[in-house]
Amino acid sequence: MGSNFRWKLLSLIVLVGLSIYALYPTIRYYSMSEPQRKAMDPKALGDLRADALKLGLDLQGGMHLVLELDRSALRDEEVPEAMARAIEIMRNRVDRFGVAEPSIQRQGTDRMLIELPGLLDKDRAINLVGQTALLEFKLVKNDQDGHRALERLDRVLAAKQTAGAPADTELIGLTHPLTELMPYWPDLPYGGSFVPEADIPKAKALLTSVNADSILPIDAQVLWGKTSEIYQGTSGRILYVLDRRPQLTGRGLASAVRRVGGDATRPNAASVSITLNAEGTRVFRRVTAQNIGRLLAIVLDDQVASAPRIKERIPTAQASITGSFTDEEAKDLATVLQAGALPAPVTIIQEMTVGASLGSDSVRRGTNAALIGAAIVVLFMLVYYRGSGLVAVVALFFNMLFLFAALAGMRGTLTLPGIAGLALVVGMAVDANVLIFERIREEMAAGKKLRGAIDAGFNRAFRAIFDSNVTTMISAGVLWWIASGPIQGFATTLFIGVLANLYTAVMISRMIFDVYVSRPGVEKLSI
Repeated sequence: MGSNFRWKLLSLIVLVGLSIYALYPTIRYYSMSEPQRKAMDPKALGDLRADALKLGLDLQGGMHLVLELDRSALRDEEVPEAMARAIEIMRNRVDRFGVAEPSIQRQGTDRMLIELPGLLDKDRAINLVGQTALLEFKLVKNDQDGHRALERLDRVLAAKQTAGAPADTELIGLTHPLTELMPYWPDLPYGGSFVPEADIPKAKALLTSVNADSILPIDAQVLWGKTSEIYQGTSGRILYVLDRRPQLTGRGLASAVRRVGGDATRPNAASVSITLNAEGTRVFRRVTAQNIGRLLAIVLDDQVASAPRIKERIPTAQASITGSFTDEEAKDLATVLQAGALPAPVTIIQEMTVGASLGSDSVRRGTNAALIGAAIVVLFMLVYYRGSGLVAVVALFFNMLFLFAALAGMRGTLTLPGIAGLALVVGMAVDANVLIFERIREEMAAGKKLRGAIDAGFNRAFRAIFDSNVTTMISAGVLWWIASGPIQGFATTLFIGVLANLYTAVMISRMIFDVYVSRPGVEKLSI
């Protein structure tokens, strides 16, 4: 054995070292218990999970959603750009949300497919991807203007005396159909009129029945509060009367983060702290200076998230969105605000939840199938080729090591079709060794000595091994290029496995044989 062998051994040591390095985060992450993960620093855990091999939607469960872009307000030539922007925003939202290895793909001209592995909270997922996230800062009308606007609506509703015009027949004939539902009228708590929970559907139906926006003054609009409030012991929501023109929009936003303590009245409640950009800061400074004492509503997707009172000029770029937020709701709101507003509303036209139990069952069945197949192959090689079969088993071990290390190093995702690819790679890995062993047998039967038979066996089998593996890699590459989702996982696993097979079957097997025949007095081979 000369310098050529030493270079081969050095390359093997380097590859094994790199593989162990790439696989360490995966081994550590999946060997940790749930309490250990919770006790770990969130940032460190996030980094560890990002470096570990991911499991696909079909293995760990999650959400499968198909969204359609609302094209009603878009011209045909605007749809492609709006779709590209929507996909970009959705990807930013999902990335900030912390979903590991999401899949977001365009389907046709106005649809996108989103897969969120590991996310089983259906309502949270839908809320995350479905929000338009249109952020606006609007001044709340003063009490006098607010009263006039609601009374104007009352007069129009009272004039509609036809049966069924208002949504509730109990309200027909009333002189104040809308404000009858506001027990504390004409008081305007929180800058709007309070409606108890039980009467909110009636109030909404009344406003819809007369198209409130067309009746109110051109500079006014009514919007509901996003969350419930408790007023004098009664639970309900606020109907705000606002300026129609926003003072500031989400374009003035630089960043948004979840925080605790943003609401002085609820120091332990979650809120969203926003930072404005230079233009937003300039406008915010002017608006707060000119409207001290008034309420400034923070409107998200046509609902008032909060309406704090302007107590003084605010020269800084900081503001808070407060409300009855849970930690998750505050985090999600910060996520969608940071990612930006969608160019048009989206509608979820298909949704499917893959349960964690189904994913675990898929992992168990797929793993068992791959292990059983590998065990049968190993047993066959050991029985049929005896000592040489053990060489094939060692080469197969290194093949799997390099394959998983490559997937982990690429931050890839293992899917159920990927496991099928693993089983196929096992078969192809030993197939290369079978070709080599059979050629060695033929050379030995022709009377060649052991070393010459091994040299000739490897040299003559190499062409067939190279051709078969390269053609398979080409097929896997084309499949990866034209396919999507889990099928790409199969193609990726197959491609990497076959590439590793070229090295392990030819290089590692040859190195073992070279070590074996280099010993003095060796004239026979168990094959």
